[in-house]
Amino acid sequence: MPALTATRDAPDATVNRAEAAAMLRAVLNLFDRWQLTATEARHLLGDPSERTYQRWRKGEVASLPNDTIFRLGTLLGIHKALRYMFAEPERGYAWIRAPNAAFGGHSALERMSQGAPTNLAAVRAYLDAERAGW
Repeated sequence: MPALTATRDAPDATVNRAEAAAMLRAVLNLFDRWQLTATEARHLLGDPSERTYQRWRKGEVASLPNDTIFRLGTLLGIHKALRYMFAEPERGYAWIRAPNAAFGGHSALERMSQGAPTNLAAVRAYLDAERAGW
């Protein structure tokens, strides 16, 4: 299996197809816990076609673009940070939709949904900075 290049944190790191598929499964399960609509989920994943998204939901993953791999890694980082911050997982899942002064009164979901991978990274950076103070 050819390796896919990961672009987050370690530019020399690679993610093989099995790892990318596992990341995607984890993020799709996370989206269910966040109670995202299919449109919201697709948007956070970089707007794959509806057909591609439905194949991914069925576990049919042929390959993933580097942009999607970056997004998956960032979303998993957000999830990890929230799990550290909240003892009850449900509070972390709900935090995604709660208004937040750090995002101008908008929710983290609204910030992430602005489209660019940098918007996902901004939410992750915020959470990492919040955790750094511990």
